[in-house]
Amino acid sequence: MRLLAGSRSGAVLLGGIAFQLQPGWKTYWRTPGDSGVPPRFDFSKSDNVEAVTVMWPAPQKFDDGAGGHSIGYRDQLVLPLRIVAKAADKPVTLRAEIHYAVCEKLCIPVEASAELGFNSVASTEDTNLRAALDTVPKPANIGDPNPLTIRDVKRDGPKNVVVDVVTPDTRNVNLFVEGPTPDWALPIPAPVPHSPPGVIRFSFELDGLPPGAKPDGAALKFTLVGPDKAYEFNTNLN
Repeated sequence: MRLLAGSRSGAVLLGGIAFQLQPGWKTYWRTPGDSGVPPRFDFSKSDNVEAVTVMWPAPQKFDDGAGGHSIGYRDQLVLPLRIVAKAADKPVTLRAEIHYAVCEKLCIPVEASAELGFNSVASTEDTNLRAALDTVPKPANIGDPNPLTIRDVKRDGPKNVVVDVVTPDTRNVNLFVEGPTPDWALPIPAPVPHSPPGVIRFSFELDGLPPGAKPDGAALKFTLVGPDKAYEFNTNLN
């Protein structure tokens, strides 16, 4: 694991966290699926840093070997970082403490720390960081006329949610759902057999809610990942 610094101009900086995984190993998305450990980041020891936002490239779905699925990444991964400096005219040093897991057949917890200074000269990492940004799902709205989109989200009874996805290529399309807070652990939506023509219909049960939480009106985030495009949709569950 290492930190990447983009060229500096002004108070908002682009950086990244690069992971190099051994062949056959994987690490996890912010929501790891049926098994796995989401990464945790601490940037509080940084100098002249107001805020850091971690951006997440579109993940993959893996069989977890126990009948379920996990969500994450293989091989090489760069998580782009949006870094806001407290003072635009002063040096910035990013210090990151990261807790994550890497898994082949068994999972190994990893604790890593790194630091990196940002200066005003041009960076050789700009190309890598722009490429990583291109893999982050783009914001979209339900019903958008994109070739790959969510057409509709609706309840099917008190416990089931149905999501209709329109796509020109029905291969390698995955849908992930997150609740309004990290303690929601909703299942991974699964394709429904015999979907309507031109549609992949996914469904999931409203399971894994925190105690006392109600699904009515809940803010859900859907991440739709196709072979070469990915989009993120925010909606409230009716």
